[in-house]
Parts: sequence; C-alpha cells; structure tokens
Amino acid sequence: MKRRTIFKGAAILACALGGLPAYAAGYPDKPVHMLVPSIAGSAPDIIARLLAQKLTLAWNEKVIVENRPGGNGIVAMHAMNRAAPDGYTFGLFHAAAAVATPFTYAAADFDIERDSEVAATVAYTPMLLVTKYAKKYGTLANVVKAGEPGSGQDIVIGSPTRGSVPNLTIEMLQQLTHTKFRQVSFSGTSQAIQAAVEGDITLYIDGFAPLVPLIKSGRLSPVAVTSESPIPEYENIPLAKSAVPGLVSLGWFALFAPKGTPAPILQKMNTEVRNILAQPDFIARLKALGTYPMVLSRDDSRKFVDSEKHRWEKVITSAGLNMHLKKTAAQ
Repeated sequence: MKRRTIFKGAAILACALGGLPAYAAGYPDKPVHMLVPSIAGSAPDIIARLLAQKLTLAWNEKVIVENRPGGNGIVAMHAMNRAAPDGYTFGLFHAAAAVATPFTYAAADFDIERDSEVAATVAYTPMLLVTKYAKKYGTLANVVKAGEPGSGQDIVIGSPTRGSVPNLTIEMLQQLTHTKFRQVSFSGTSQAIQAAVEGDITLYIDGFAPLVPLIKSGRLSPVAVTSESPIPEYENIPLAKSAVPGLVSLGWFALFAPKGTPAPILQKMNTEVRNILAQPDFIARLKALGTYPMVLSRDDSRKFVDSEKHRWEKVITSAGLNMHLKKTAAQ
C-alpha cells in the first residue's frame, strides 16, 4: 500500500510538472521579487520583509522586497500584473488595494480575479471601534441607537482614509442597521488618532496595531471588534456581530502573482508560507503588528479573496462610493 501511494504521488507530481519549463522543478533558481504598495516601515512593508527573510532562508535564494507606493495600490498592482508570469514576481497586497481600489478609483483598471493569481493569504487584522466617550457610547448598541433617524444626536465616526477597510466598515455598519453617521476620513492614521484622543470625533475605527497602546493607557475605550470570534488576549472586547449580525470585517494581507503563473509554483509558495505561519517567532512578530496568521490552502485563499471582492463591491456600490471616489480621482 505504501509503495502504491508513493508511486501514485510521484505520478501526480509528474503530471503537474509536465507542462512546465524544466526549471520549474528546481524553482527558484534566481532572486524572487515581492512588490509592496506602500512605503518602507508600513505594516505591509514590514510583513513583506519578515516573509521575505523566511523565504530566503527556506529556498536559499534571495526574495527581494520592492516598495511601489502610489494610487492606493494601483502602481504596485499594475507593475505586478504586467510582469512575466514565471513565478519570479509576487505582490503582497492589503485588502483595500486588492479588492476595494478597483471599484473606487478610475485609474485602477485591473480586476483581481481576471488579472492576478492568489498564492496565499498571510495575515489579518480585525477592525476595532474605539471612543473617548465610553459612558455614552461604550457599546455598539448605544452607537446604533444614536445613529437612528430622529435621534437628534450628531455622531461623528472617523477612519484613516477614504476607501480604506475601516471606512468601508462604517458603510457596512450603516447599511446593516439603516443608520446614518457623519463620517470624517483623514489623510492618515496619526491625524485620525489625535482627533479621537482629543475628542474631536465621537468614535474612531482602525486596525488593532495603532489602537491597542491607547486602550492600554486608558486614553481610548474599546467599543467592539469586527472579528468572527474573540481575539486572543482581548476576549473582553465585545464582538460587533453580537450587536449587529453580519458586521464582520477584516483587514488582510495576501500574496498575489501575475495571471498565468504556473500552478505548481503558486502551490510551492502557498506551502512555504503556511510553514512560515506556523513558526512561533513569525507569529510573535505578526502579533506585535496587531495582525494574526491567516493559514489557508491555495484554493481556499482564492475563494476567500473572491468572496471579499464581491462583498466589498456590494458595500461600495450601495454607498455610492464607486461613483464618488472615481469622479474625485479623475478631477
């Protein structure tokens, strides 16, 4: 039985590699480039460099991170999609760049399903809703009630940038609860957090990393987290979906490649990434960034990204952001 299993596995592998160039079996045999849509020192950049270090050690071949900021991910995505689909160019993209930007910016003439291959999901961060006014708006139920028509309350919710996952999560909240809040999208996280701490906005929503220190210091209070299940070490923060069914929203990072990249190479990348995501030191580095391992097979990674694309498309279209932001970008 064991011999049959071995021979069967060898036959499957031979079939898988049969249509590939000879070098595929020894991949990689030269440096691999990993494009990132943001500046050095940003969360995507740090995650990409941590991953590149691990891949370099595993393959004994350099994995080089290249920063291609600009256009909410458009510059990097276009560069990746136009690269040769030979397995030597990948891109680490966050959720907004991969699945929201195409619906919100006119210059984003790409479709993640049509133009790219999904190699592996890497990490995720849930959205965290916080406030300086915990006595009045310390629960999501109170926030929703305040946003109902006729409440007479002027609730201002801030997010780091227009078209970001935090911004889209506010839109999702409004659509699920039939409420309306006054939104303020800042030009970046630092400015937004300052406004939240000073009480210039009622609530603020963002990923975990920039908010945890402020919660621990007592400068801001958590209202709800948008994960599917409680976050380890933060189990006391209520789940948003408990107050608003369906309010689950994640910022995530995934590895993509140009369309047509050979399947065995994509599978090799997926397998190696999953191995890395199981390593305690890598997990610890992710947690320090407020992110958590997202371990999925290549097929499940593709299904996840596709579902996220269609889910956010509905939110964006219903909110009219596809029209607003595309017009704004064109001006």
